[in-house]
Amino acid sequence: MLKLLYIMNKSVSIIGMGWLGQPLAVHLNRLGYDISGSVMTLEKATQLQQRGFDAYRIVVSDDGVHGQINTLLEDTSCAILMIPPGLRRDTGANFFQKMEHLYTELKRFKVPKVILVSSISVYDDSQGKVTESDNPKPENATAKQLWETEEMFINSTDFKTTVVRFGGMFSGSRQPLRFLVGRKNLAGGQAPVNLIHRDDCIQIISEILEKDAFGHIFNAVHPDHPTKEEYYIDRAKKAGLAPPSFKKTYTTETYKQVDSENLVKILNYQFKRSL
Repeated sequence: MLKLLYIMNKSVSIIGMGWLGQPLAVHLNRLGYDISGSVMTLEKATQLQQRGFDAYRIVVSDDGVHGQINTLLEDTSCAILMIPPGLRRDTGANFFQKMEHLYTELKRFKVPKVILVSSISVYDDSQGKVTESDNPKPENATAKQLWETEEMFINSTDFKTTVVRFGGMFSGSRQPLRFLVGRKNLAGGQAPVNLIHRDDCIQIISEILEKDAFGHIFNAVHPDHPTKEEYYIDRAKKAGLAPPSFKKTYTTETYKQVDSENLVKILNYQFKRSL
């Protein structure tokens, strides 16, 4: 009876419905899920509502969760958390505290399952080649808070959590090349790229839901790892743009390469998009 109720309840709440969350919502809705989501401003919520999304203004801050969290989480079968930690901007000083507040709300509404969207930034560059079997050893403060947040959720006895560590996400106009066009003498040219197309991000989350794959950690990164020098010069040439140039490397350096054992072992996942 309980299993039947779970199958019938396909309500999913996406907390942080932005660049990834909106197309994910469309995809899951086509699969028969009842989707609701949150954004940080009333203006964005109104815009999404006008486009047919069930969207609410909710702000997760260091002093609590504000907005229509009651409406969003009531009777949901799974919450997908997409709260950016501000890794690039170094604005994540209170990220762990924010996620503690969100954890409390999920517990209060007895949400049974959670997908925590995280980042391969939990691994330090000095760790070299890593899979889910390797514990992260973060060095900077924000990455440490990201790792602490993962630990809080994956070890929870209040709900079952799956953590998805995405690599650098790209699609459409969002291309990492745009920051490098024509630049000279860049460092790290021999470092491998750790990228993933947004379509694969959406499909991986979808398969976690469809296969009820909770209680796991997934490194979600495309298995091909050309060097940055090879990849970005090739992409620039194909796009007809000025390629970047990289410093010559004469010493042996350790670079981070993130791979996944669990995508194959647990989801039997095959990537849909190439780099």
